[in-house]
Amino acid sequence: PGYRTLYCAALSRLGDYDMAIPQYRSLLAQHPNQPKTWLSFGHALKTVGKQDEAVDAYRRSIGLQPSLGEAYWSLANLKTVRFAESDVASMNAELARDDLNEDDRLHLHFALGKALEDVGDYETSFAHYEKGNEIGAHRVKFDESEFAMRRERIESVFTAELFAARKGEGCPAPDPIFVLGMPRAGSTLIEQILSSHSMIEGTAELPDIIAMTKRLGNWSADDQDARYPAIVARLSSAELKALGEEYIERTRGQRRTAKPLFIDKMPNNFAHAGFIRLILPNAKIIDARRHPMACCFSNFKQHFAKGQNFSYGQERMARYYRDYVLLMKHFDAAMPGVVHRVIHERLVENLETEVRAMLDYIDVPFEDACLRFYDTDRPVRTASSEQVRKPIFTEGLDYWKNYEPWLGPMKAALGPVLEAYPGVP
Repeated sequence: PGYRTLYCAALSRLGDYDMAIPQYRSLLAQHPNQPKTWLSFGHALKTVGKQDEAVDAYRRSIGLQPSLGEAYWSLANLKTVRFAESDVASMNAELARDDLNEDDRLHLHFALGKALEDVGDYETSFAHYEKGNEIGAHRVKFDESEFAMRRERIESVFTAELFAARKGEGCPAPDPIFVLGMPRAGSTLIEQILSSHSMIEGTAELPDIIAMTKRLGNWSADDQDARYPAIVARLSSAELKALGEEYIERTRGQRRTAKPLFIDKMPNNFAHAGFIRLILPNAKIIDARRHPMACCFSNFKQHFAKGQNFSYGQERMARYYRDYVLLMKHFDAAMPGVVHRVIHERLVENLETEVRAMLDYIDVPFEDACLRFYDTDRPVRTASSEQVRKPIFTEGLDYWKNYEPWLGPMKAALGPVLEAYPGVP
């Protein structure tokens, strides 16, 4: 079944769930004792909103391999499953094993964090989230000072003078709408609202901008001026245009409809807003922003499948958020009016007002379907996949306060950024 498993995974990666799901069903009917395949099948079902079937698939996976922490975390990550006491006991029993591998241990800590959060045992829940983060921090390195230096390099390159000098250059295609910012800041909700519009297609968190900047970064390892971001200032008008055209071409495979506009919601693209502006001057850029403590804590308790290295630890998470705010402040000054900011709390409390403002910015007419975004049937791959299939709720806005006694380091590291929100210091 090996190559068939890879085929199913490839179909899922391309977003072709209409093909992937029947292939998984056929494969598992013939080879039912494959815990990892049940897990992948569960991910595909979750993405298209078949939640009950996803739960069954994850449970089958656990039944075949009780130590498979990722299956427990996948249940927790649906955000709607409540674990039974027997589940908590099973997870604790697995954690007590000396031979449990690090990956399963990490996933079980995050899953137990969620299980105990749901029953209001916040202190023990926090202890599990913290242990999960400790393992994550040990596994993936993140140099906070390197990111701060990178921010300063980006600010020194992408200046108001550069944007003025390169005005009218790049690829004129108006197709992309970049929704960026921090993870867990409401970008999935924004994407679901916008993709409910008849002219806008939602795709996924596309890796293309980051891949293109990495390629520019590798041109010369020794000479900083010949690497990204500095090299962008030296690119010719033709090269900027070619890069914009390359992005449009690279992302064509992710588009499933003939809608004229599409969304790329890779949050980490915030660092490249200036690059996007130069290569695609008619693209729209929306910055999804959420209360610093709510956003940082939501990242702290979220184990990301494709690691967000900055999220494992209170201080590193908070400092990364702070650098993000400062960099976006720079872009607001260097290219005024280009970025449209959506404050999550305002979107939740004044949905229609904020949606109208977004659609005005994108320059498309208002459509009621955008207010009924939860009726839109489309694949959603992110951690918020189930939340955006329901009407908006406001209870979650201050949820972090249940954990406030243990979040002192996060608060201190945020400093003035926390005090100034929703403004900037």
